[in-house]
Amino acid sequence: MADTTGEFEDPTLAEQVEEYDRLFGIVGDGVVGAAGGLVGTALMTGVLFVASQLGAFSFESFASLAAPLGLADTARPVLVGYLIFLANGMVPWPLLFAALMEYLPGERPPVSGLFLGGALWTGFVLGFYTGYTGLTLAVYLVFTFVAHLVYGFGVGLVFEYLSNRPDSLV
Repeated sequence: MADTTGEFEDPTLAEQVEEYDRLFGIVGDGVVGAAGGLVGTALMTGVLFVASQLGAFSFESFASLAAPLGLADTARPVLVGYLIFLANGMVPWPLLFAALMEYLPGERPPVSGLFLGGALWTGFVLGFYTGYTGLTLAVYLVFTFVAHLVYGFGVGLVFEYLSNRPDSLV
């Protein structure tokens, strides 16, 4: 296997170990990202719940996510749409954050996450707009923006917490 200097005698074995380490890192980032996305989406849902109580957000708008998949006719299209929303919050956005974290402004991941959340808000605010006007529109804009900042902060906080542990996955 390895000689006394720690080098592998067989170069193909060294390549296999390097490939395993890279694969383990990718899987580790995925697990951390999913955990961060779950935390961020839970925090975001809380802010959106407050907005819905103020009449500035409707959870019914999540049903629009089920329609392109042909799931709008299910018994609970809002639940299906929310599960799609949750899956997006746990998989692609945290992985994007993992890939871009070092390029985003901010010296700590939670601060970088704020910028990611702000960027994601630009699509959400248009995609889930359902005709709000006047003060309700202002409340919709503010609460959805805050919800996205909270999401990004939560994702970044989980990344920071898990990356600073001695047995880090990141």
